[in-house]
Amino acid sequence: MKLTQISVNRPIGITMVMCMVLIFGAVSLYKLPVDLMPDITYPTITVSASYSNASPTEIETLITKPIEQAIAAVPGVEEITSTSREGASRVRISFAWGTDLDAASNDLRDRLDRILSRLPDDVDRPSIRKFDAAAFPVLIIGAASDLDPVQMLELIEEQVKYRIERIPGVAAIDVMGGNKREIQVNIDINRVKAMKISPDQLISRLRAENLNLPAGLIESGNYELRLRTPGEFRDVEEIAGLVVGETAGKLIRLRDVADVRDRWEKRRSIVRINGKPGVRIMVNKQSGSNTVAVANAVKSEIARINEEIPQLRLSAVVDTSKYIQQSINNVSSSAVYGGLLAIIILQFFLGNIASTAIIAVAIPVSIIATFALMYYFGFTLNIMSLGGVALGIGMLVDNSIVVLENIFRYREKGLPMMKAAVEGAAEVAMPVLASTLTTVVIFLPLLFVEGMTGLMFKQLAYIVSFSLLCSMVISLTIVPMLSSRFLTLNGNLRRNAFRRLSDWAIGLIVSAHGRALRLVLNNRKLTVFILGIIVALTASLARGIGTELMPTADEGEVRVTIELEEGTRLSLVEQIFLKAEEIILKNLPEAETVFVNVGGGMGGGGGSLNSGQIRIPLKASAKRSKSSAQTAAELRKMLAGLPGAEIRTREGQGMFMMRMGNADADKLEVQIRGFDLNTADALGVEVEKLLKSIEGITDVKLG
Repeated sequence: MKLTQISVNRPIGITMVMCMVLIFGAVSLYKLPVDLMPDITYPTITVSASYSNASPTEIETLITKPIEQAIAAVPGVEEITSTSREGASRVRISFAWGTDLDAASNDLRDRLDRILSRLPDDVDRPSIRKFDAAAFPVLIIGAASDLDPVQMLELIEEQVKYRIERIPGVAAIDVMGGNKREIQVNIDINRVKAMKISPDQLISRLRAENLNLPAGLIESGNYELRLRTPGEFRDVEEIAGLVVGETAGKLIRLRDVADVRDRWEKRRSIVRINGKPGVRIMVNKQSGSNTVAVANAVKSEIARINEEIPQLRLSAVVDTSKYIQQSINNVSSSAVYGGLLAIIILQFFLGNIASTAIIAVAIPVSIIATFALMYYFGFTLNIMSLGGVALGIGMLVDNSIVVLENIFRYREKGLPMMKAAVEGAAEVAMPVLASTLTTVVIFLPLLFVEGMTGLMFKQLAYIVSFSLLCSMVISLTIVPMLSSRFLTLNGNLRRNAFRRLSDWAIGLIVSAHGRALRLVLNNRKLTVFILGIIVALTASLARGIGTELMPTADEGEVRVTIELEEGTRLSLVEQIFLKAEEIILKNLPEAETVFVNVGGGMGGGGGSLNSGQIRIPLKASAKRSKSSAQTAAELRKMLAGLPGAEIRTREGQGMFMMRMGNADADKLEVQIRGFDLNTADALGVEVEKLLKSIEGITDVKLG
């Protein structure tokens, strides 16, 4: 075979090519983004619109239904799901897998433009948002301080936020909590009437006087100067002294008809960290950037901020990169251990260090070359791609073993090293090619699988196939080249102590196999009967194996969702959360942080004021005796006595499920469809009672 002959005759050239592959692969590995799962673009687009103070029925009639009718004819739409709630409409459109979401977004935008005139005048323009797993926060930072809440929020907005936003890979920062400054002008209606001034006049005067306007250009000597009229208020006294009218030749100032105070906005959210009020800073990464690298860079910047601004104490209360890094390290370790075990077994059977070293070259070179392919195709280092690497490691040495053993056979016949390497490799080239291709075609169907399964397993198929093809090329080039230089034949090659030990162990295995084979052949009918019973038992047991999209994993987090009756005041909601927080802090030693969030949504969106969530990152698994599922079950019993609250407690599964398009990770959802809301409510209550009576169901939410 010419390829083998060239590699044997040109060892320096082959070595240089191998070094180039190693360099390219190492650089690619350094640049590969790290994430938990492959980048999955879920074919979903959400259309949102807000209409302040409108009831759910009005939202459905005036906004939701026109939007549904407009988008129903967009090509590729498979399902439309809408939610109408007070002041907001949300329509979720699911498309067929493979749909170009950019083109679909343009079609949706065109359809929505046609119905804008049919929507109420006060409705905000509907917004379109594609699902993106990168839109979920990779890091949630908690901020605490002894400063006034207004000063603390201003300090974060002015001196902290921009420092995190400028970090490479950070897409957006969302700050919630604290008190935002607000100048309140409380009009005394009796004074306004007595002065014969309308409230609209006060509002228009405030707007007109709080402006910075350009005043044109003037020429002065050799210069042309731009003028402006600074008119923004600088303090509360200027606002209070604003002239709003005149009566009987006397100027009426704002302080005469209103009380002007420097206060803060009404609270619409609650953020508490380990029992104390705080501010939440959510960090979102750019799509395609390295999750672990972004999180580490942000945490390094946090450490510098804590040193430079001692008034603030910033800490990462929820860090998704920890679980990702732990998962990637576990898979990487498994791949490394698998490679080492493969080399040990090779040494056991071959009994020669030089032979084992020659074959062991195939493993790192094939894997490192695979990293270059991953970088070229835009893959990420995730549990699926690294799983493909771990899966392929055991098969990478097969081709090299076949080639080396055939070369060694020729050496035993007395051929020189160069000739033995060429003829031995050429003789088995076609069998090696055939065996490799038969293994590669097993993964070929995965490349044609559509939907989420195809996106998840496509990387695995590419990586295993490419690593096997690399191992085939290495077995026909590098292995013969190394064998022609280092595979010496001497009297101790197969007579050393290690070889005698391995020959003795292999002899025991072969002897036991021979006895078992004779036993089976002498009792063929009994053997077939026993095999039939085993197959029948296996088939019956296989029917009891459960089916899951993703495995249940201990992500080291527990989430508690508390919901009160619609319309409940925030102060009452806060009291319930304070009780829940107290119970958790006293009775849950596994908790590392207790993070309370009410009214802001944990994903950056707006949340309802009557509900919220407590996220509890747990200590490392080595420092706790209970899993997150067991901790959630115990916590569910502790919080069961809170009055008037609907409580759902579960272990965190968001890292997997947010990438599946379902950040809430509900295992079962029952939909009741119809046009009579009263009947639907009654049926919902009955279904809720039925589900609660089923063993194994822990949390049921009616909504």
